[in-house]
Amino acid sequence: MRIGVITFPGTLDDVDAVRAVRLAGGEPVHLWHADHDLRGVDALIVPGGFSYGDYLRAGAIAARAPIMDEVVAAADRGMPVLGICNGFQILCEAGLLPGALTRNAGLHFVCRDLRLRVESTATAWTGSFAVGQQILVPLKSGEGRYVADAATLAQLERDGRVVFRYVDAAPNGSMGDIAGVASANGRVVGLMPHPEHAIDPLTGPSADGLGLFTAVLAAVASA
Repeated sequence: MRIGVITFPGTLDDVDAVRAVRLAGGEPVHLWHADHDLRGVDALIVPGGFSYGDYLRAGAIAARAPIMDEVVAAADRGMPVLGICNGFQILCEAGLLPGALTRNAGLHFVCRDLRLRVESTATAWTGSFAVGQQILVPLKSGEGRYVADAATLAQLERDGRVVFRYVDAAPNGSMGDIAGVASANGRVVGLMPHPEHAIDPLTGPSADGLGLFTAVLAAVASA
């Protein structure tokens, strides 16, 4: 399976995402922000970093990059898309996921290993987990506070589209302790913590994050 990993100016974690895809058994494909060609990939990852220096708003400029036209069109066709940290911000800015990511409560950059609870396995990226399972992954962001209006939050909860939740109180002040959400069809997922930094106990706090990457390979294979 070919998994595309997009690089924007300021992207930091594309190499880590490529390594995660390779370790999961997939074939990573490097994609550039100015391209209009997804090169026949089966799924997409929008990785973390500080695209365009987070000027204007985190993810706002990257969401209007040429390749995002192709990402939106592919997502509309049902292609699995994962946004991690800055990638989550980009997907929200592009309208592929509801809500927004704003400055952390207290205005501090948060960098620590955190436990997340898996709230939904009905997505292309979480099928290898169990509902209620806890995973240990790093969080590193300054604009990771998930916010949405009351009606959107209620719909996300009602439809089971909250995918990950912080086990303890969200250190960034996210509403409902939400760490990740999904699109209505479960094909697009965004989360603030970094599963690609938790794929090997030698280099991360656990190997729990690898499950997202093995799950999408299984989802694509069964589609």
